[in-house]
Amino acid sequence: MSYVERSLMPNERVVFRTRLSGVLFAAPAALALAALLLMPLGHPGLWTGLFLLLIAIVFTLLRLLSFVSSEFAVTDKRVIMKVGVLQRRTLEMQLAKVEAVAVTQSLAGRMLGYGDILVSGTGGTKELFRQIGRPLEFRRAVQMASG
Repeated sequence: MSYVERSLMPNERVVFRTRLSGVLFAAPAALALAALLLMPLGHPGLWTGLFLLLIAIVFTLLRLLSFVSSEFAVTDKRVIMKVGVLQRRTLEMQLAKVEAVAVTQSLAGRMLGYGDILVSGTGGTKELFRQIGRPLEFRRAVQMASG
């Protein structure tokens, strides 16, 4: 059972859910590609390539752990966001307390459907979450659920 399901109050339902973007895997994939390109260059290239491939695998596993452990949801009553395994960071805010959801997207973010979300709440609370998939839909879900 996911964090969001465990956090639901009686009669609360999820209206939108998203994850971290798959763009998290771009850097490890580029490193693995560089490693594979170095390997055919002979003895020094082979060892360098194997070392880079090992680093790429470790980075991929760490990013995969972040990817599967992060949850972002909008319910009919709250915004629920959780990132991290060893060091967990959560945000659970009543929709009535949400003042704004700001979305920042680079050109690549717009093309690939990811961005940063800044949730501002009453009392000056501001929480930033990076590289979220479908951030505009997340903001729209918050606006529709609170309106």
